[in-house]
Amino acid sequence: MTKIASLPPELLHVFEALPELYLILSPDQVILAASDIYLKITHKERKSLLGQYLFDVFPDKPATENGKSIDLRYSLNWVLENKKQHQIDLHRYDILNETGGFEEKYWQTINTPVLNNEGTIEYIIHKVIDITDQELSKKQVEKYEQQLRKVLGKQNQTETELNYARAEADLERKKLHNIFMQAPAMICIFEGPQHKFKLVNPLYQTLVGNRPIVGMPIAEAMPELAGQPIFDLLDQVYRTGESFYAHEMKVQLDHENTGGLGHNFYNFTYQAIRDIEDNIEGIMVFAYEVTQQVEARRKVEQREHDLKELNLQLKNTNAELQQTQFKLKDLNQELEQRVIERTKALQQSQGETEAQRNRLHQLFMEAPAPICILSGADFVYELVNPAYAQLFPGRDLLGKPILVALPEIKDNRVYKTFREVYNTGKTHEEQELLIPLIHPKTGLLEERYFRYIQQAHFDEHGNVDGVVVFALEITEQVEARKAVEASAKQLRLVTDSLPVLIGYLDKEEKYRFANKAYETWFPLKSEELLGRPVREVVGEKAYQTVKGYIDRALSGERLNYETKMPYREDFVKYIRTSYVPDMRDGVVEGFFTLVTDVTEQTEARLLVEEREKEALTLTRKLAATNEELTATNKQLIRTKIDLDNFIYTASHDLKAPIYNIEGLVNILLESITEETLATREMVRVKSMIEDSIARFKRTIEHLTEIIKLQKENNHEIVVVDLLEVINDVRLDLSPQLEAAGAKLTIDVDKCPAIRFSQKNLRSVVYNLLSNAIKYSSPVRKPDIKLNCYPDGAYVVLEVVDNGLGMNKAGRQKLFAMFSRLHDHVEGSGIGLYMVKRIVENADGRIEVESEPSVGSTFRVYFKS
Repeated sequence: MTKIASLPPELLHVFEALPELYLILSPDQVILAASDIYLKITHKERKSLLGQYLFDVFPDKPATENGKSIDLRYSLNWVLENKKQHQIDLHRYDILNETGGFEEKYWQTINTPVLNNEGTIEYIIHKVIDITDQELSKKQVEKYEQQLRKVLGKQNQTETELNYARAEADLERKKLHNIFMQAPAMICIFEGPQHKFKLVNPLYQTLVGNRPIVGMPIAEAMPELAGQPIFDLLDQVYRTGESFYAHEMKVQLDHENTGGLGHNFYNFTYQAIRDIEDNIEGIMVFAYEVTQQVEARRKVEQREHDLKELNLQLKNTNAELQQTQFKLKDLNQELEQRVIERTKALQQSQGETEAQRNRLHQLFMEAPAPICILSGADFVYELVNPAYAQLFPGRDLLGKPILVALPEIKDNRVYKTFREVYNTGKTHEEQELLIPLIHPKTGLLEERYFRYIQQAHFDEHGNVDGVVVFALEITEQVEARKAVEASAKQLRLVTDSLPVLIGYLDKEEKYRFANKAYETWFPLKSEELLGRPVREVVGEKAYQTVKGYIDRALSGERLNYETKMPYREDFVKYIRTSYVPDMRDGVVEGFFTLVTDVTEQTEARLLVEEREKEALTLTRKLAATNEELTATNKQLIRTKIDLDNFIYTASHDLKAPIYNIEGLVNILLESITEETLATREMVRVKSMIEDSIARFKRTIEHLTEIIKLQKENNHEIVVVDLLEVINDVRLDLSPQLEAAGAKLTIDVDKCPAIRFSQKNLRSVVYNLLSNAIKYSSPVRKPDIKLNCYPDGAYVVLEVVDNGLGMNKAGRQKLFAMFSRLHDHVEGSGIGLYMVKRIVENADGRIEVESEPSVGSTFRVYFKS
């Protein structure tokens, strides 16, 4: 079984403090570590989880189909097979609560493998996100949206698509803007021939500090560039459209806005921007500073120049030495005369030299640093101080060549550098070198690390006759550093696999550790954050938001909090954060910071709260509307009763006068001679009078029909035989069908039973078929199709013709009372009005599709 001890203690400490639900699993899915919040949410204790097989702790729950772990098993096996992260967006697994019942829970699961240098999975980071509130909120939001749709109705689809297109365009524009603003280079966009700043990213803005430049021509925004080639280059690119590439160009700007000019060098590109008609409308600038590279190169060039000067001086010195030799020959006689005096002086000097040598030897021997002197090409130990001898206990060094005293260094770099120093006379220094040496007790090679300086020793003639060595063993320091690096590497290996921002801030509020997750939030590599103050990284507004929490953590308090962080103008996050102080010997050296993005959950919660407020407001409006509708309905009922009474009275009271008028006209006509009646004018007047009386009588009859329709609204609802009704109507219309040469096709085989008033259904069929015949096209025979089929909660009766058809304006007034679109055939304009009233009174509806000169399709929807 995998042991918990296989994880470093500091790693366990960090994971237990994570503010989200985490497990660390071994490759065989044994639980190695669990975060505190995971234990709280799942109602588990750490001792009952650690060392246990995951699916023994969380088995399938046969009593409920919502407790299956099939998806999780698949995800973990997929991670083991593919060595990549796998995510389950939605997974329901109910948790046994403290009362013994199951609590409905929805989860999002992320399984991330942690690989070692060989590419083998060491751990699996199992993260679960409790999205129960979010899922339930979605359902609540859908409920509210349905209510809103019912009240507000459907929005115009064209407007929706237009808004969607605008949103897509805005999104793309924002993405491009974000890329520019977060780019690790200086970017700006000029527009117009005056080169006005249209866009400036943060790195470009640092060129002039907080000086406002957006919207200003460059000549006004950066007047210190006058006399430098920048303005002319921009004019040239804008005029010709040819890109300009600058390499290590010196540009002097007032970076601090104090009046002083900098001496910085830049590589940059000026590229013309063209509109859709290929006209130049601006210039894009992409630049980065190369001042350090230029200064470094210049230093190298200066050193080369100084070396040449030194060589020239050496040549001059050699010439002077030759002249001196000639003068020395002239002085030989004088020197011979002074032999006695010089011999005496030499003896005295030798004594002094011997004293100096003794003092130097004593200094070497008492020095705390290991020192030795090697003589000759074989590097024989001529002097070894005690500190140096302690480096090689049990070895006889003095008077022996180094390869005899230390034979194991023969193939080591240290011996090669000895030879280089001896052959060239140049000093060599090593900061850290591994030299395997035999342990005096075990006889085995052990790895030892040294820092040393090898310096040539010269004789009185200036020739190299040995090497002086200053050495220091640093094995303990190197091993300690490697242990820290290994621990840090393992910590980074795991933390970089987490979507949580994990960092460490020291007492100066500077980052000493930051995992890869920081790179998704800030335009810096995680290693670039090290040494930077948190205030500089997160921005002033965000820093002021958390400054109080940072002070509390540095005072030794462990805390958790949630807040809104305005990192940048276009980058705001809701975060859940934990601060864990790093206590050493009772002193706070810094603290771990664990930041989790809870923006989606927070915005979803805020959305639900907003929708709840809207729903409450809507409910109040609906209540007020219902009261208004109730009052309006009462008024409409009274109006309808009054209207029915008026129509009934009008139709009843007008019958007698119109029949009296018709009788009086007939008496008048009988009193006129036949000769007078035969005149053209009398024939026309007689015809007009008779037509007017006939129209008046028909109007009264139609009003009577409407009254009957409204009073007979409660016809008995029965199962109607549609085919029988159609055949009855076809029999009545057979003369019209034959006269028009019409073809009638009936397809009602798939028609379900229709529950309706049989009399009203006959009226509907009769009106639709008679209209299809009356309004047929004069250029083709009528082809009429009558179909019936189910459609959801309705039974649809469809009549299709190839007649005259109508435009949109005609369709809008088609069902109005006394509305007629064609006057070449007899009609009253009351038929379709009555059909619509009949259908709608039975909770149905009627629709029409039509095209002029093509035909029309009427669909009547009966409640099934």
